[in-house]
Amino acid sequence: MIVANHWAEARRQHGLGRKKVTVQRWGWSDTSEAEAQAMADARADAALAQVLQDHATPRRERKVAYNGAEGVPIREEVLERHGDTVITRNTYGAHCLNTPDVLFADVDFATGASWKLHTVAAALLVVAVLLPARWVLGGWGFAVGILALLLFTSPLAKLLQRLAHALQGGPQAQAMAGLQAFVQQHPHWAVRVYRTPAGLRLLATQGPVDPLSAEAQAFFSAVGADPLYVRMCTNQRCFRARLTGKPWRMGIDQHMRPRPGVWPVEPERLPQRQAWVQHYEQRAAQYAACHWLATVGSGAQHMAVLPVVELHDRLSGALEPVRPLA
Repeated sequence: MIVANHWAEARRQHGLGRKKVTVQRWGWSDTSEAEAQAMADARADAALAQVLQDHATPRRERKVAYNGAEGVPIREEVLERHGDTVITRNTYGAHCLNTPDVLFADVDFATGASWKLHTVAAALLVVAVLLPARWVLGGWGFAVGILALLLFTSPLAKLLQRLAHALQGGPQAQAMAGLQAFVQQHPHWAVRVYRTPAGLRLLATQGPVDPLSAEAQAFFSAVGADPLYVRMCTNQRCFRARLTGKPWRMGIDQHMRPRPGVWPVEPERLPQRQAWVQHYEQRAAQYAACHWLATVGSGAQHMAVLPVVELHDRLSGALEPVRPLA
C-alpha cells in the first residue's frame, strides 16, 4: 500500500503548432516534495516516449472514483498515521481508513429492479392488459396496451422486487446470506457486521488478509462487494473504509472547495478548502458512518487486527447508535 505525504506534477510537450503532444504524470514521496518532483519528471519523460510510440497510451492521469482503482497510488490528503494504517480525506471531504491487511468490504442493498424483473413485469402486463385490450378494443386496444407497458412496467417491477425481498427476509437478510454461506465454508473466519446508510460493512478479525489472496477474492465474490472497490484493493494492495459521513447526507449542499477536491491543492487555495473542511468537521461530529450489529463466525480477534478495529469503531462512531447514519 502506498499513501504518500508529498505529491508533485510534471508535464512534457513534443512538437509544434497543432501537432503538439502533451503528457502529464504524478510523482509521490513520503520524504520530500523534491523527491516527488523527481519521480514526476522521470515518469513524464517515460510517458512521453511511450506516447510517441503508442498513441493509445493515456496522456493524463485523472482522478477517478475510488482513487487508486486504476493503479496510481491513493492521492489524498494524509490526516493521520497509525502504524501501517493511514487516515486520508477523500475527494468529497470524508475521512477514510486505509489498511494493507485488515479486510473491509461494504455491501450495498439492491435498490433498483433487475432487468429480469422488468421482463417479468412486462410479460404480466402483456397478458393482463395488452391481449385483453386488443381483443376488446381492436386497434385502440393495442395503443392502450403499449401505453400501459410504458407507464407501469417499472413500478410493477419494483413492486415485485419488494415482494421478493419480503419473502426472503428483507434486503439485510439477503445481504447476510452470502456472508453466512462463506463463513460456513471457512469456519475460522470471524466478521464484524455494521449497518451503513446503504447496506452493510464487513470487517474480518480472524487475522491479517492479503488483498491479492484467493481467500480475499473468494470473500468479495461471496458477499457481492463492489467490483470497482475490489479492483482498488487489488491494485493498491490495501483495504478501505469511510469513517465520517457523506456531506450531502448531513445537509451540506456545497461540494468541497476548491472543486473537484483533488489533492494536492495550490497554496493560495488552501484557505478556501480549510473553511469548507471546518464546516464539514463540525457537522460530521454529529453523525456516524456505521453502527455495529453483530459478529458472525468464530469470533476470533487477532492481535494484529485489534488496533484497526478499535480505531475504526472509535472514528466511525460505530458504537454510538444515538448518532444518525450518514
